[in-house]
Amino acid sequence: MTHRLLAAALALACVSFAQAKDITIAHVYTRTGPLEQYGVETQRGLMLGLQYATGGSMQVNGNAIKVIEKDDQGKPDVARGLLAQAYIDDKADLAVGPTSSAVSIALAPVAEENKKILINESAVADSITGEKWNRYIFRTARNSTQDAITNAIVLDKPDVTIATLAQDYAFGRDGIKAFKDNLKHAKIVHEEYVPAATTDFTAAAQHLLNALKDKPGRKIVFVYWAGASNPFKVADAIPKSTGIEYATGGATLPALYGLKNYAGMEGSTYYYYGIPKNPANTWLTAEYYKRFKTPPDFFTVCGMAAGMAIVEALKKTGGDASTEKMIAALEGLHFDTPKGKMILRKEDHQALQAMYHYKLKNDPAFAWAVPELVREIKIEEVAVPIRNKR
Repeated sequence: MTHRLLAAALALACVSFAQAKDITIAHVYTRTGPLEQYGVETQRGLMLGLQYATGGSMQVNGNAIKVIEKDDQGKPDVARGLLAQAYIDDKADLAVGPTSSAVSIALAPVAEENKKILINESAVADSITGEKWNRYIFRTARNSTQDAITNAIVLDKPDVTIATLAQDYAFGRDGIKAFKDNLKHAKIVHEEYVPAATTDFTAAAQHLLNALKDKPGRKIVFVYWAGASNPFKVADAIPKSTGIEYATGGATLPALYGLKNYAGMEGSTYYYYGIPKNPANTWLTAEYYKRFKTPPDFFTVCGMAAGMAIVEALKKTGGDASTEKMIAALEGLHFDTPKGKMILRKEDHQALQAMYHYKLKNDPAFAWAVPELVREIKIEEVAVPIRNKR
């Protein structure tokens, strides 16, 4: 190479180097507290999603992706301060999180004030992409209505009477309201709300029993829950002779350990690693087993979907993480996840996605109850209303 050509090559390399810019993502999630396990799963999933979508390089168009982590402890006030710090002091280009619906609602104004994107990867309250929404909020998680519509598809029969059990905060109340709104045939006779940290379900069980015991036809307790407590303890206080059945909107792997005795129970779930058949899920399952000696879980995919969406949007912007370019790239984005295709709806930035009608099987080869696929409930079957004020 001549001196002139060498000088030109070096100059080009210097220009490329000068143009390269780190992309900083702040992950604000619950690393300690009641939802700690969910937060750990989303953190692992986010990193796996970024790695998978970049082919392991953690770069887009030469721009390196850097993730900074902040523990919100599941507390809205703590989370608000951490997100503001990430945007202002850490110069984060965008943020991902949080784990809790209550925290997510509290963070929406912080994103709007700083004109920076917040991608909600796991919290599901409808209001996050509804009345509490602003244009900087995107969600790759499902929402309460997606849970509700698909569980209604599974349970909504004329001879069914239902009593519900949920936590007394945005996640639980939004979820049950959406479930009720999507029932056309089954009848709800009671709604039981208890504090999120409840461990003694004796009183709740009595209320549910009183509401259902004399009803004809199928009698079902529909449980809508998130967290470490086991709400199926209500079954310990309700005699089997009543014929009362139980249903739930999917379950994390730790919860499935406690459902071995509920073979035949049906519902709709967001994800179980053995259900989707696609390259991303095959890779995730193998990689997760290799790294953590256990299968990927519900919230792993929440985080992974967020990471994959970010990378796909960055590919469209040429690696430019500026807010307006990223909003334009994310709105209407079609991208692949371990669940298959997702679409970030332009009108409210809600991820449209398939869900899975499952039936639990007690398989002696597994230490947990295995959700077996009855059928995939496709995106087109889940008519999620647009509730924001855009």
